[in-house]
Amino acid sequence: MEEDSAGGSPACFAHLLVDGHPVDPETARDVARFRRAERARLLKLRTLCADDRERATACLIEGLDRLVAPRAGRTVAVYWPIRGEPDLRPWMCRVHEAGTQILLPVVTAKDAPLEFHTWSPDCRMARGIWNILVPASGEPRRPDVVIAPLVGVDETLHRLGNGGGYYDRTLARIETPLRTIGVGFAGCQLPTIYPMPWDVPMDEALLSDGTHLKR
Repeated sequence: MEEDSAGGSPACFAHLLVDGHPVDPETARDVARFRRAERARLLKLRTLCADDRERATACLIEGLDRLVAPRAGRTVAVYWPIRGEPDLRPWMCRVHEAGTQILLPVVTAKDAPLEFHTWSPDCRMARGIWNILVPASGEPRRPDVVIAPLVGVDETLHRLGNGGGYYDRTLARIETPLRTIGVGFAGCQLPTIYPMPWDVPMDEALLSDGTHLKR
């Protein structure tokens, strides 16, 4: 067969796209390796004794009372705690009773944006895709405020989470501005997570030692 001196088909660069963003594969690999190591380090720091955890959580809740005062008609997305995350369920119950609408994030499919469904203290719960409890029924709603758990947070308020990218994927697709607050235990700050094009910074971060960071 005669050799084709004109070359083959144009190269496909789809493998260099992550969630629609062009990315250098070597850089992405290095950043992912760094984040895995930092995530493991910070998760170890999150292992607190019962008394320390109770005090730290109480401080976070006190701070949230100042930042997100209970108000009828306000819609706030919180989260169901996993992997030692701060347990804000007492605060969720209290602000719900004051008239605030509470939503929980729901993973509908792997690598898809989150949906936020209405939660109440007496609503029926079911195991979601990642075995996390979510409201068993309900339609997607848009929150006014999103409170997201932090594994880590850097100086530009970029969030290090559990590694699934769900919050970034979701926030990047919400056209109307909303308020985002990351909450975490003290000691989770780091200089940078080496933000990638798809990373969405928080508007604010609240830590259990009273630290309040704003962009």
